[in-house]
Amino acid sequence: MPDRPVQFAADGSVTTIERDWVPEVPVALEYNGLSYAVMMATPSDLEDFARGFALTEGLAKTPADVTDIAVVEVEKGWIARTQLTGLGIEKLTERVRTRVAESSCGLCGIENLEAVSTPLPRVAAHKALDPQAIFTALAALRDHQPLTRATGAAHAAAFCAMDGTILHAREDVGRHNAMDKLVGALAAAGQDAANGFILSSARCSYEIVEKAVRAGAHTLVTISLPTSMAVERAKAAGLSLWCLARDDSVLCVNSPTD
Repeated sequence: MPDRPVQFAADGSVTTIERDWVPEVPVALEYNGLSYAVMMATPSDLEDFARGFALTEGLAKTPADVTDIAVVEVEKGWIARTQLTGLGIEKLTERVRTRVAESSCGLCGIENLEAVSTPLPRVAAHKALDPQAIFTALAALRDHQPLTRATGAAHAAAFCAMDGTILHAREDVGRHNAMDKLVGALAAAGQDAANGFILSSARCSYEIVEKAVRAGAHTLVTISLPTSMAVERAKAAGLSLWCLARDDSVLCVNSPTD
């Protein structure tokens, strides 16, 4: 096998090239000494990741419930250890208890099926986003994606002011991880997600919608199309959803009526 990638072109030429690979390692998330999940993630901004994951999973009700985050590198990956307080720890202990009886598919049994359709909280009343703000944010997004510029293989999630100015951005090999990192960064900065909108470079699955709602955002913009369930969940929660965001066009799926 070659030490470096070999590129084969349609004209028959062969070139040895240099490429950077996006980092992907196991990251174990431990809360109150209990192992909750092992995620494949990019090992950057892991404190934000642990904090945001706790908030979007409902393990913590407020940023103040998440304390004493310690991130350590071990032989086979990374561990993020966190202390939780508040009512959210009930979900932690229940999840750890029921996970023992689950099969490896990850969504098995009636309890899990019911959990997927649990109603989301309604987002705060808000005005419709000006599409020009989306185009402004898109034009600036690449400047906030150093990992993507280096590898071409990372997802980004950004928090933008209502005029499209990017205030915070996080990257990861996983789209959900990027969202969790962003949510954690907003919590650490004391930034209210209702004072702007979230821009995601990823496909809009229902999990991305749910993470945005639980973060307190009222508007989500994604580069790709949403799934049917993402649309349903966004409309049920009152989340403004814009998708297929391009330099010259964007599709509005759900927005408040003025």
